Amino acid sequence: MEGEEFAVGCLLSIKTTLGDEFEGQIISFDRLSNILVLQEGPKSGPRRNIRLLKANYIKEFSLLRQDEDPLDVKKSFLDLPSLQAREDSAIRKAEADSERFGVGVTSEAQSLFDALSKTLPVRWDKTVIVVMNEVRVSSPYLPESVSGGTPAANERVKKVLELERKRMQNRGSGQ
Repeated sequence: MEGEEFAVGCLLSIKTTLGDEFEGQIISFDRLSNILVLQEGPKSGPRRNIRLLKANYIKEFSLLRQDEDPLDVKKSFLDLPSLQAREDSAIRKAEADSERFGVGVTSEAQSLFDALSKTLPVRWDKTVIVVMNEVRVSSPYLPESVSGGTPAANERVKKVLELERKRMQNRGSGQ
């Protein structure tokens, strides 16, 4: 598909190679990345759905009509507070998710961290797993590597480590 076919303002009916079918108005086309920016749904109203679509994923399309410029400033509305809130939420989630990955640890250590995180609050302190802000599990992440915390918390962490190590061993021998 040539970029000349993707003129700003065209309303297209599109079928993708992934089976999606929708109508969208072209807002922009970037030839370098081969990405179309499309506005879906009704043109009026404060909310609009924007879709970025790699042109390679278009199986077929038909031109429904040529409309006016969809980015006409006089007819556009951006809910900036809502967009800012969504961005802030996404950043907080990404930061929280990134803290769940140990840096410089083995995949086995990460698996043990993930198993502990299912039932207990955990975080990384460099390469040490900290459970409930008191129990510490150091490399090689064996039950004997558990220290700190109350005896009950310490035993709970050891139990989870033992069970997860057995699961990992069974998965390894089952392959």
